[in-house]
Amino acid sequence: MTPAVMVAKKAKIDFFLHEYSHDPTAVSYGMEAAETLGLEADRVYKTLLVQLSGSKESLVVALVPVNSQLNTKAVANYFKAKKAVMAEPIIAERTTGYLVGGISPLGQKKVLPLLLDESAMACKSIFISGGKRGLEIELDPNDLLALTRGKIAAIKKSG
Repeated sequence: MTPAVMVAKKAKIDFFLHEYSHDPTAVSYGMEAAETLGLEADRVYKTLLVQLSGSKESLVVALVPVNSQLNTKAVANYFKAKKAVMAEPIIAERTTGYLVGGISPLGQKKVLPLLLDESAMACKSIFISGGKRGLEIELDPNDLLALTRGKIAAIKKSG
């Protein structure tokens, strides 16, 4: 059981686990999850670590649908930072305790500020990484926000 699943169980929220056989040659872990599980890609969210400069926060977590790209400028603006860039994979893994492709917003080693793209609020449930490749947690976006003390923002690129 991953730390992410343990957090959800301990919180006694309603959630469902969805396992699938991960293909190590998959180019996009999130799209692989959506396609393998037969899900709409805009309900499957990828967990991204973002490095900020010129802000009191240095690392933050951002979640956007797997078929979208992150608007780093919007993340920088939200945190009043000069710049936001994707964190290096080694930094993301060390900070969260998870491997890239299996980074969950739940149960990370270090609690970081979290932004969830506003599109999640149109969904009754969303899918996030369960803490390893091949495992997704389906949950209410409001439960995710409560468990992570996350905030809502428009952070995916439009178009």
